[in-house]
Amino acid sequence: MLYGEEEILGKAYDSVLMRRLLRYLKPYLHQVIIAVCLLLFSAVFELIGPYLTKVAIDQYIAKNSIHGLTLIAALYLAALCLGFLSTYFVTYLTQWIGQHIMLDMRMQIFSHLQNLPLKFFDKNPVGRLVTRVTNDVESLNNMLSSGVVTIFGDVFLLLGIVVVMLNLHWQLALITFAVLPLIFYATFLFRSRVREAYRKVRIRIARINAYLQENISGMSTVQVFNRQKINFDKFADLNRDHQDAHIESIRYYAIFYPAIELISAISIALILWHGGMRVSGGTLTIGIMVAFIQYAQRFFQPIRDLSEKYNLLQSAMASSERIFKLLDSPEQIIVPENVLEMPPARGKIEFRDVSLSYNDKDFALKNVSFIIHPGEKVAVVGATGAGKSSLINLITKMYEPTSGDIFLDEVNINRLNVKDIRQRVKMVLQDVFIFSGTIEDNIRLSNKNIPVEKIIQAARDVNALSFIEKVPKKFQHELTERGSNLSVGQKQLLSFARALAFDPEILILDEATSSVDTETELLIRDATKKLMANRTSLIIAHRLSTIQNVDWIIALHKGQIREIGTHEELLARRGIYYRLYELQYADNSGKTFHDGVTVTRPEEVL
Repeated sequence: MLYGEEEILGKAYDSVLMRRLLRYLKPYLHQVIIAVCLLLFSAVFELIGPYLTKVAIDQYIAKNSIHGLTLIAALYLAALCLGFLSTYFVTYLTQWIGQHIMLDMRMQIFSHLQNLPLKFFDKNPVGRLVTRVTNDVESLNNMLSSGVVTIFGDVFLLLGIVVVMLNLHWQLALITFAVLPLIFYATFLFRSRVREAYRKVRIRIARINAYLQENISGMSTVQVFNRQKINFDKFADLNRDHQDAHIESIRYYAIFYPAIELISAISIALILWHGGMRVSGGTLTIGIMVAFIQYAQRFFQPIRDLSEKYNLLQSAMASSERIFKLLDSPEQIIVPENVLEMPPARGKIEFRDVSLSYNDKDFALKNVSFIIHPGEKVAVVGATGAGKSSLINLITKMYEPTSGDIFLDEVNINRLNVKDIRQRVKMVLQDVFIFSGTIEDNIRLSNKNIPVEKIIQAARDVNALSFIEKVPKKFQHELTERGSNLSVGQKQLLSFARALAFDPEILILDEATSSVDTETELLIRDATKKLMANRTSLIIAHRLSTIQNVDWIIALHKGQIREIGTHEELLARRGIYYRLYELQYADNSGKTFHDGVTVTRPEEVL
């Protein structure tokens, strides 16, 4: 199953995980101490009320002392007001702590995600990662604010009630405590059932997040192929499963809380029965019995709260295990040991016997070696799966080679700062990613060192200025998510302007003009020439007619270099490149004839 790790329940309490969680409280230690002190005061004010009731009944009501009764009433009101204020500040402070911890944790996770290697994202769906940053962090917030801190208040109140009840009348206290085995048994059953229900809810919310992300990202495909009804039905099943899991947990709550109330009522009934007989016998005052009833009612409240906090703890342990598993994923080494300074910019690229495997078994590249000299323009061609994308991902250290070495200006890139490499090497991909924001933001990518004049000039040089000046607010025009309010060609021109504004020494160009109209294609070709001028360029070629003027061409097949040469040289060899070239000039039926053989796919001639 896609979310198999969600099935693991893990421990209800893990001391190692708890220690890691408590570190997030350290920056707010002073606020935590204040909150705990306020909880202690709140528990004291909670204990005062029943005792004042006892004093009022036994010492003033029984003796018809109105003056003393007024004083007790005033003290009772003061205790209520002070209790209200302490509860208000505790609630505010604990939630304030929780929100700050949640912010710190989400910032840490987001920062970590940005430094993970691409291979991590190949194996982890976006929906799962979104669940970590949203739902799992929220679970930890509930535990660290409403759980860890406020648990002191429940413990203070419970211990205080036990001490006061034993001091008032130990026999009645023991009768009250006699129902505790029933409480513990009900809590044990509730805890185990709710734990399983929460696990089911977590699994289903992760599935919903992943399915939503996938379908919204692929909405154009969904609509073109009329999959709305099918996708709706599948989402309905996922949503219904999530609803059923929640209802299951609600059912356990609906049983547990009335059960605690019933046990509480039994305890009070025993107090009334035994206390009433002692009052009749003159060995117990009415004030003590009334106070005991009030203390008994308060006694079960922290027990219910502690049961709920145990469930928060279980949920937090499961969430923290998944979050720390994500945070423990090794980041890409940005600054290696014995790092060297970036050599003077020339633009030389060298591969020495480089191989790459994504799964330690199947090789995307095998023993690739070549040298691109400064200023050369080199094209890489090959059928789908030949290893073209793998080649360019290695140059920018998006992936690490399985074996072999890559040199940039005669320095092994494993000795260079990754940020320096990517500052010198820029990529223009076929699938252009546009961020939400202005056109200017999408060209400069928040690099404040690029002046506005350079942005405008870059847009002019790649023929993007003509459409930018036609949109409202020009460079300040707001683009929607993924640039949905731009055409494919406009997004490509923006990506060219982006690369030119950064002025890289080495340009990697995933050339793609097949999905644009003829006029835009001519603009893009002209922009490509300007972009490649006076810099080393590596072009992933999809349409061979666009690379005839490059210095030389690498022909890849199944991860290996099969041919190297100029356009004319490779055509004269009548090898792989020649066959690929023939296929792109096939007749309208999609077939071409090569040595008397009818072929329809590149694989048949390769």
